[in-house]
Amino acid sequence: MTAPIAKDSDIEAVKNLEEASKLLTREIGKIIVGQEKIIEQLLISLLARGHCLLVGVPGLAKTLLISTLARVLELKFNRIQFTPDLMPSDITGTEIIEEDTSTGQKQFKFVKGPVFANILLADEINRTPPKTQAALLQAMQEHEVTAAGTTYKLDEPFFVLATQNPIEQEGTYPLPEAQLDRFMFNLWVDYPTADEEKEIVKSTTSAYQADLDTILRAEEIQRLQQLVRKVPVADQVVDFAVELVRKTRPVYEDAPAFVKDWISWGAGPRASQYLILAAKTRAILYGQSTPEIADVVAIAEPVLRHRLVTNFNAEAEGVGTVEIIKKVIQETNIG
Repeated sequence: MTAPIAKDSDIEAVKNLEEASKLLTREIGKIIVGQEKIIEQLLISLLARGHCLLVGVPGLAKTLLISTLARVLELKFNRIQFTPDLMPSDITGTEIIEEDTSTGQKQFKFVKGPVFANILLADEINRTPPKTQAALLQAMQEHEVTAAGTTYKLDEPFFVLATQNPIEQEGTYPLPEAQLDRFMFNLWVDYPTADEEKEIVKSTTSAYQADLDTILRAEEIQRLQQLVRKVPVADQVVDFAVELVRKTRPVYEDAPAFVKDWISWGAGPRASQYLILAAKTRAILYGQSTPEIADVVAIAEPVLRHRLVTNFNAEAEGVGTVEIIKKVIQETNIG
């Protein structure tokens, strides 16, 4: 059981985080027009020690958003452009033979790959085969990399942000379920509104250069990540999250009839964990000391939509995972 937030320093940290969240959104807004909800969800994922998959067609500033986030957080940022010929060692690193000029002896030396960063942008992750995509699995789960029998710890905080073009587009590979499950959130980046698009055109075709301020640094982020773990959660909130996830599984006896009709595979236990972690983080971002069921509902869609596998019936009826999630939420009443 986690220790509740009781110290004055923790209470003060919650207040500071609420203010920092507003400042961070303002700073990113100097470059990124709109997308406030996406920015909030990125921050939730970072503070909950999760990872994010951003899905959207090219040209929606997904890459620019991530690089801007790294700038305002003053974190080490690396970008990997995923291509069909990318190899796993291009991500994790490789061993080279190095000769000692004084002794003439040769020895292997590990050269760290771009995964050794605080924020890693896996750009267009679905343009490389699953073998290379899988090179990120250990890094995302254990925050370490094993090469030639030696394990190397990654710097904290470690945050993977992957962008993906829609699967229907040419030259893409579906992400394996094991890879998808490592992402806390699946965020869909939509087209801007008409007013936002006008503002984008004006700002990007002028000589304006934004001057960004640093809002949070690595040490502060790590303290806030620890703070999230201390946030207490009422049993009824945990019950709601677990019941919500269980009702997405067609094998669950209390699953609604539409789930059994439309779903092949439901969400696993990691979804329940991420629902609670995200709800905790969202609560303190809004200055609350503990999450409510409303916080779970607010983040259920990005947590669950990439964890549900629909069947032919759903496809034939034109039913998507988002619609199913909304119906499952309506069917889930606890307390």
